[in-house]
Amino acid sequence: MIHLFSPTIRRKEMDAVLTCMVDEKIGPGELSTRLTDAAKDFFSAEGAVALRSPVRALECALEACALPPDSGVILSALAPAWHYEAVLRAGCKPLVLDVSADTPWISAQSAVEGIRAGGRAVALHEPLGMLPDMADFTALGVPVIEDASQSVGAAWDGRKTGTFGVYTVVGLEERHSVTAGGGALLLAAASGGVNSPAPRVKRDWAALKKAVNGSFPEDLLPDINSALAMVQLKEFARNEERRREIRETYVKALMQSRHKTFAPDDAVESAVYGFPVVLSSGFKDVKHYAERKDVAVEPAFERSIVSIYRDCAAECPHADSLAMRCVLFPLYPLLSGEQILTVARVLSTIP
Repeated sequence: MIHLFSPTIRRKEMDAVLTCMVDEKIGPGELSTRLTDAAKDFFSAEGAVALRSPVRALECALEACALPPDSGVILSALAPAWHYEAVLRAGCKPLVLDVSADTPWISAQSAVEGIRAGGRAVALHEPLGMLPDMADFTALGVPVIEDASQSVGAAWDGRKTGTFGVYTVVGLEERHSVTAGGGALLLAAASGGVNSPAPRVKRDWAALKKAVNGSFPEDLLPDINSALAMVQLKEFARNEERRREIRETYVKALMQSRHKTFAPDDAVESAVYGFPVVLSSGFKDVKHYAERKDVAVEPAFERSIVSIYRDCAAECPHADSLAMRCVLFPLYPLLSGEQILTVARVLSTIP
């Protein structure tokens, strides 16, 4: 079976982890600090911290925004369900909005309506390596927190993900673009997300450090995970180039079927996160067909808010429909040439 995800662990990653274990320093320490320094350079951030959980990272980002109690936080219905939980933990109210008919993200116009309904911040999910029109979101006048867990390496109008929001969460879980086997990076943007002056940038970073300093030591990312994440950041460009090559093969194969993937936007340089296919037929038939060919697939938004909290479905019909029709196929650097051809054959013949 060709698995859907792979952590892309090579000898370099294993050597870094083994060195950490031999040094008997597996808890938070020097390597965690080195990881945050590397993350600052990679994402051009003012500051960075490494935590054990994306949930805790988003919670800290919301605390740093200093929102009034019970403030509304705008979420996409296709965002991962942990967004919803983090908002509740931060003492805020989730405002779940539907996505646009043909895209997996909320529109800036719907965010404006969410602000009118009490939204005081936006947790912006950047799904499947893609970005919406970021200029519209940075002009909303409320704090934007990017979730770049699936969009590392993407850019809008030449500006990379992680530089638009006041804060950015980069998950390091098994199925994220960069993995450490768990955890998250939390970044403060060097521009404050809206080309803010230096005093504002310093203030945002100071607020984030204050929020994180209220964490328990057990909330900080251990060195053993930091070692893995640090090497993956260094190898990211190489891995992304390989993913792009594979995607080209898949796109050509899918064109022979009646299904489609998401159309590229001229202003966006998308990152590669799996290979999403929007189906014209039922998922169960496609899953059965792919698995008979030894290719694992699953719904791209299986763990989204609309899929977990079903009371949102009636008010979010576009998200609910896309959650049922969008499926991920395997795409990662360690796929062999034979495996890539196998997946491509399945894509070209999906029932």
